[in-house]
Amino acid sequence: MLKQSDIHPTIPATDLSRAHAWYADKLGLDPDQEFPGALYYRVGESSAFLLYSASVSGTSGHQVAAWVVEDLESEVARLRGRGVVFEEYDTPGLRTVDGIATTPAGKGAWFKDSEGNVITLTQRR
Repeated sequence: MLKQSDIHPTIPATDLSRAHAWYADKLGLDPDQEFPGALYYRVGESSAFLLYSASVSGTSGHQVAAWVVEDLESEVARLRGRGVVFEEYDTPGLRTVDGIATTPAGKGAWFKDSEGNVITLTQRR
């Protein structure tokens, strides 16, 4: 049953070598497994994601993955120190202040990877 199965995001990369370097340099992540055209990352206790070679990336216009963190402000500051640039939004229903928004579910911050994919950090209420 799907309810008992893990799920993990798959993130496209137009330039897999560039993305590999960006995830290592900016996020401090190295893949656990490498396959032809794909990198598999394990994160957290039971989470993972696949970064895979694709002809198109960064075109979805929405988040493709989200990390749940305990202290959003600290994580944003740490990643900014590594050169990650956070998005700023000012739209009806979503306004960031210094890259962080308060949402009905908690707080969130968004950044783009080297391929233009939107990644979210979220801290639940």
